Amino acid sequence: MGFARTCSVALAGVDGLVVEVQADLEPGVAGFSLVGLADKSLSESRDRVRSAVINSGVEWPQRKLTVGLSPAAVPKSGSGFDLAIAAAVLAAAGRIAPPSLAGLVMLGELGLDGRVRPVRGVLPAVLAAAEAGYRQVVVAEATAAEAALVPDMAVLGVRTLRQMIAVLAGEEVPEEESPPGPAGVPDPALTGLPAPGRGYAGPAPERLPDLADVAGQHTARRALEIAAAGRHHLFLKGAPGAGKTMLAERLPGLLPPLTRQESLEVTAIHSVDGSLPPGRPLIDRAPYCAPHHSASMAALIGGGTGFPRPGAASLAHHGVLFLDEAAEMGGQALDALRQPLESGQVTVARAAGVMRLPACFLLVLAANPCPCGRFGSRNGGCDCAPGTVRRYRSRLSGPLLDRIDLRVPVEPVGRAELLAAAARAESTAVVADRVLAARERAAARYAGTPWRVNAEVPGHELRTRWAPSPGALARAEQDMDRGLLSARGLDRVLRVAWTVADLAGHDRPGAADVDAALALRTGNPYRHPLPRS
Repeated sequence: MGFARTCSVALAGVDGLVVEVQADLEPGVAGFSLVGLADKSLSESRDRVRSAVINSGVEWPQRKLTVGLSPAAVPKSGSGFDLAIAAAVLAAAGRIAPPSLAGLVMLGELGLDGRVRPVRGVLPAVLAAAEAGYRQVVVAEATAAEAALVPDMAVLGVRTLRQMIAVLAGEEVPEEESPPGPAGVPDPALTGLPAPGRGYAGPAPERLPDLADVAGQHTARRALEIAAAGRHHLFLKGAPGAGKTMLAERLPGLLPPLTRQESLEVTAIHSVDGSLPPGRPLIDRAPYCAPHHSASMAALIGGGTGFPRPGAASLAHHGVLFLDEAAEMGGQALDALRQPLESGQVTVARAAGVMRLPACFLLVLAANPCPCGRFGSRNGGCDCAPGTVRRYRSRLSGPLLDRIDLRVPVEPVGRAELLAAAARAESTAVVADRVLAARERAAARYAGTPWRVNAEVPGHELRTRWAPSPGALARAEQDMDRGLLSARGLDRVLRVAWTVADLAGHDRPGAADVDAALALRTGNPYRHPLPRS
């Protein structure tokens, strides 16, 4: 009789739990039993592990084999347990010394030929192992760089099961080469695992679009700067072709680089989703996620069949979630964003379990003013009936819009402005420097508190601890008395006013700063003109 154990990690979203993998060999009819609340893909590991061991030149034990995954009450899914199961079985059979598995965490899928394939979610799994006190991890060679992002973690990347056996047994490690295949075609077992159909989200591209490409649109450009400096949500409304999408695509370039902790959080989510870019184990820039307007609630928030998957809201964590043609999206899907907009996280409950994912993003909505898109434009020509326009606008609910800080009309650019504006348009680098300086002022002000940007600060704190100049709220109070501004709206006006003041270098918001914030809140920048930077 032989017994051995090692460890792997079960993931629920980006949260991981270390699972003990136990193997027990007893006399009896040869068989392989897997217990511990495994799903279908994990149950199939019995055949994968057996074939991988045999094809690696190791004898498979012809005895009664029981593999247990503990704690047994926790659901476990995926093929990432294959490597740990194989190691435990071989140690129980005496091929590997059981003490060599002590303190090891193993993550990897086995091919039938014994090659070790990468799996999704390596970074959050290794983070969970580190938090549990483990300091050694064995992963597929293709994900070794991702696992090495965790500090103080010794990472062993193996290409085949034979290599892992040799390392643990203290033998000479064989040089494993990729099997012959068509010229120019990479070995599929050594590449990453991008999830099919997840192309709507991803990190910002290597070359970000430049804000200098935008002609005119001074109010919208100023709103972009304010949104980036304070992480305020933005609503762009205007006719087709006015530049709404063009403006939104340039917003990620204005955001400051991610901190180390933010990079790990974003990378962990994309690792679980299978959307990490090849050759880039760490995402260090703000992601940009732009799902199609036909996206379902599960695609936007997270979910799906079986155990829930991250949605666009989580994939845009610490970045930008852009919803173009927002009025064409499903009302339930849009209103589902209300909770993460307030809490900064998504909680998805399903029969298989509850998943909590961070979702602290900057939301940008873009919509036409009416179905034909020409209502209220300077060129006119709208054919929509008043009732049609009213119903179209009502697709964006009041509670959702009440959570949007900046509402900016985007007018089409005239010929003269289009041809003459390029020479004096500011570039992304120039505006990003001002945004970074404003972020640093806010961070210094909120030092010692859990907040870092103005959009995070509760309204009570802004009204008491960091109050604006006396009399600065006069016009905002008038709008509130007339019912044009809610209590939440007033708090958001204060947050934007602080951002305007930070960009201008003011010690605290004055009347001009509050009026500028109020103009952006009401969507009428001509009522209180925005100050020029």
